[in-house]
Amino acid sequence: MREHASPSLTSSRRPSVRRHGTAVVIALATAALTAGVLAPGAAFGAPRTDHVQAGLDALVRDDGLPAALASVRTRDGRTRTYTAGVGDLATGARVPKDGQIRAGSNTKTFTAVVVLQLVAEGRIGLDAAVDTYLPGLVRGDGIDGRTVTVRQLLQHTSGLPDYMDDPAFADFTAVQYRYFEPRELLDRALVQKALFAPGTGWMYSNTNFLLAGLIIQKVTGRPVGEEITKRVIDRVGLRHTYFPASGDTTVHEAHPHGYYRRTPDSPRVDFTDMDASMAWATGAIVSTNTDLNTFFTAVLDGRLLPPAQLAEMRTTVPAELLGPGIRYGLGIQSRPLSCGGLAWGHGGTAPGYRSRGGVTDDGRAASIAVTAVPDAKGAQDMADALDAALCR
Repeated sequence: MREHASPSLTSSRRPSVRRHGTAVVIALATAALTAGVLAPGAAFGAPRTDHVQAGLDALVRDDGLPAALASVRTRDGRTRTYTAGVGDLATGARVPKDGQIRAGSNTKTFTAVVVLQLVAEGRIGLDAAVDTYLPGLVRGDGIDGRTVTVRQLLQHTSGLPDYMDDPAFADFTAVQYRYFEPRELLDRALVQKALFAPGTGWMYSNTNFLLAGLIIQKVTGRPVGEEITKRVIDRVGLRHTYFPASGDTTVHEAHPHGYYRRTPDSPRVDFTDMDASMAWATGAIVSTNTDLNTFFTAVLDGRLLPPAQLAEMRTTVPAELLGPGIRYGLGIQSRPLSCGGLAWGHGGTAPGYRSRGGVTDDGRAASIAVTAVPDAKGAQDMADALDAALCR
């Protein structure tokens, strides 16, 4: 074989040895590559596949979403942000790294944290009736605030219908800049029939957290947005997160534009600006992926809740309607990961934006957002991208 040097080449002719040695190494490497022993990445130092970036690229390329962005934090606290697509379809502007998004129902976890803080302070009873704080307010067909508890509100086991099922919200463009009082939203729920008797089922309903927000205001005497800001946003230093003030329709910092379609075949409408009062304590918050990771990590590691209330929050019931294996606690979800364990978070949808995220008990965190509401395939692709971000 050529790689075996002859005796004459191993004697006193050292320069010749170096030249032939180089040739031998090249020959061995070439043979190994030809035989498939070494992958090109191993031979030439090509980068490994970044599964997060690949997932975002697929959301844009295959699912037709205008933009996708993510923030991923490893166990040791290092954070990396990602973008894909176009931040503004009209101008072709880039997607800002870690840009602000409308965080939608991630707001529910903020609201739940404030309620549970007030429980810890002895100002709210978790198993007290809604009527204790809002006497006579919650009445309807099969609906009675004397039989619905605060816990059932936070866990979506109250049976209360969703005010978002009102025909006014069938086309969000008709109410994009309309202001709603919380009581008006509640009235739109109370004209509907109860979904089931309290405590006998599970169904996601925005009305639950609308009432949680009203209870916070009744107990504290302050607007729910101010309580969330003081007790949560400022407390853990979420510098790019805010609860919009009344009449504030803009996204304050660098952000990708969000787009809404009335039907799958209708053209996209820029829905970046909107009056978030239609979502209020159920979904008004504006944030970033990195801030959401910080928030949910702070929830899980006990910086926002005492142990007893955190344990209550993490006590879950099946919520398979949200996806396979998903369970719902008090304003928080758990979902199984392909690599084992659970991701704790919530996720949110607003006209023009959807976000999904989760943190693990060992310190991993990831949040992914897109700038339009995806179809069923796109929603599954988002879930898969989140799993890859936390597992791979």
